Amino acid sequence: MKDTEFVNYTKEERKSHILKEIDLHTRVSFETLSNQLGVSEDTIRRDINELEIESLLIKVKGGAMTKAYHHTSSAQTYAESSKKIIAQKTTKLLKDGMVLLVGGGTTIREFIRLIPTDLNLTVFTVNVLSAVELLDKANVKTIMIGGSISTYSQMCISGDVYSQLANIKADLLILGTNALAIEGGFSDSDWETVQVKKAMIQAAEKTAILTISEKLDTTLKMKIANLSEVDYVITEIDTDNEKLQSYKEAVPRLIFV
Repeated sequence: MKDTEFVNYTKEERKSHILKEIDLHTRVSFETLSNQLGVSEDTIRRDINELEIESLLIKVKGGAMTKAYHHTSSAQTYAESSKKIIAQKTTKLLKDGMVLLVGGGTTIREFIRLIPTDLNLTVFTVNVLSAVELLDKANVKTIMIGGSISTYSQMCISGDVYSQLANIKADLLILGTNALAIEGGFSDSDWETVQVKKAMIQAAEKTAILTISEKLDTTLKMKIANLSEVDYVITEIDTDNEKLQSYKEAVPRLIFV
């Protein structure tokens, strides 16, 4: 379908929307942006090429990702102050001797940096950047669950990952998310990444989802789990904030931190 058959957005409006979506969801596909903006994927590719030349994002297979998430980047993290608050709240769930399973992302990165140095923990991770960040924690035993690495999520996604996760029962799984909603649960856009996260939930006694409040009431293409399968949701806002009330009513078992 041609661009002229859709609502017209200026190039600057499209580029502003692309950057907002990437900041909010970490990465986004050509297909999703094409559907949102009503233009062809070729148009989206051209916009993303220009934004990459301007050093505002990083182009990846099938779409683009925020610079802050890339391993080479020194870019400021989107909503950094909110993510630091979430990280601090998450540390309150930790106890000496716990076995953790952690994912990846900029909020997880902030959490790892705040793990108290006097805690003795065993931490499994499928994310390369999380493993590197954990190396700075002298009392943390870090175990990397290995396999082929997704260029989308920077997580290990091969068959070996599933067999290794099947032999783990962590005390607590700590995951970031790109979208979270009452009906949509928490969701993502990459099939292989979604399958690994599902296996991670099965490999832990309890699950904590870390999310900035902007991601509440948003849904991506593929559901990872219903909120009824989650134990904790940790945001930067106060637990009595009205934005959380509908979640508390819909899923009474959820604990907000």
